[in-house]
Amino acid sequence: MTSTTPDIPQAPDLAAVVERVSAARMLATVHELARDHYAGRRVGTPGGRAAAAWLAERLRELGAEVEVDSFPVADVRELYATPVLEWNAGGQALRLKHRRDFVEHLASAELPHRHTAPLAAASEADLRGRWVLAEAGDWAQACERAEAHGAAGVLTARGTDAEGWMPKMIAGPATRAVPIIALRTGQHARLTDALAIGPVQVTGSMPLRQISTEGRNVHARFPASSRVRGAGTGPRVLLAAHYDGVGDDPGMRLPAAADNASGVAAVLEAARVLTADRVTRADLSVAFLDAEESGAWGSAHHAPAVPSDTLVLNLDGAAQLHQAASVEAGGPAHALLATLDQAARLVGVPLRAGAMASDNRRYAAAGLAAVGIGMGMPGYQTPAETPDRVQPDTLVAAARLVVATTWLLSMER
Repeated sequence: MTSTTPDIPQAPDLAAVVERVSAARMLATVHELARDHYAGRRVGTPGGRAAAAWLAERLRELGAEVEVDSFPVADVRELYATPVLEWNAGGQALRLKHRRDFVEHLASAELPHRHTAPLAAASEADLRGRWVLAEAGDWAQACERAEAHGAAGVLTARGTDAEGWMPKMIAGPATRAVPIIALRTGQHARLTDALAIGPVQVTGSMPLRQISTEGRNVHARFPASSRVRGAGTGPRVLLAAHYDGVGDDPGMRLPAAADNASGVAAVLEAARVLTADRVTRADLSVAFLDAEESGAWGSAHHAPAVPSDTLVLNLDGAAQLHQAASVEAGGPAHALLATLDQAARLVGVPLRAGAMASDNRRYAAAGLAAVGIGMGMPGYQTPAETPDRVQPDTLVAAARLVVATTWLLSMER
């Protein structure tokens, strides 16, 4: 895929509009939001609030009516110190590396300080005061036995991404009564082998807690009547993207460039292009949403207040388009999906049906026509999710698709 201007003989006016999409502007937005200053943009943090303020100012520069809307968020997992995991067998000690060799399990109880105890297999009778090694895929049953017998905690297995990272998440199942640490599959196997040979001593900590905080959505409206001379009532179109990330670890950057600075950059650029066009008649709104990573709280808060005839395009990930963009439609979205497909054909972006578990589902659940679009997140929720991995051509493809879809919707009414 290239970023050349598409040949749209069926819609020459649209070709002129999508030509205005700027890769340089979008890359600048991605680099800005991935800066150290924003610290991974987790909901409720100074970095997250700074990102909201920066985005609100960019929207005001485009002439939008902007509102920053606060709402409560509960049960966010906060890692407030770097966890520890070490084991000693046969006189040899091994200290594991967080997010490479092990990671917090989201159901873990808090263990703020190091605790050293012998290791036991989950099938053993005596688990009191011992770390319990769960069999692969059986962490819940191991937790039940550990809780019943007063164990020190549970060690379970978890895979990594293709680059050997264990991605960070901040929303999950209910907290158990014991600490739980997830080891990468290979380390879990090594520990299993060591325990089969002789005694193993484990030292671990899990400084993970649940907090309640406040999220901030950034809403902007660009009424058609303020942009287009003689404009009648155009369709209501909402362009949405979440700006929050999972936040930095203590001592480790997680820039969140792909998820979802890339989507925010494409939506902001699409808004710039559309609002500068004197033909597009859509009653256009933009929502930059908070707390998606902690359970889509921002869209859940916003969706009930959105007019029922609003058409929602939600973009989550615009960093690395491979064969096609993933699309999920929800609510009464048949006509919206047809227009999206037409736009994709015109601007040369291939689409495929795929799960998009993002804010679009909250809007669809509220009865709105909503489509979620995703174009890849290299380094997803790891330190490797850096701005240099966000492809300019993918940003251009995403922004052009959003612009073309909105433009066609406005021509239909």
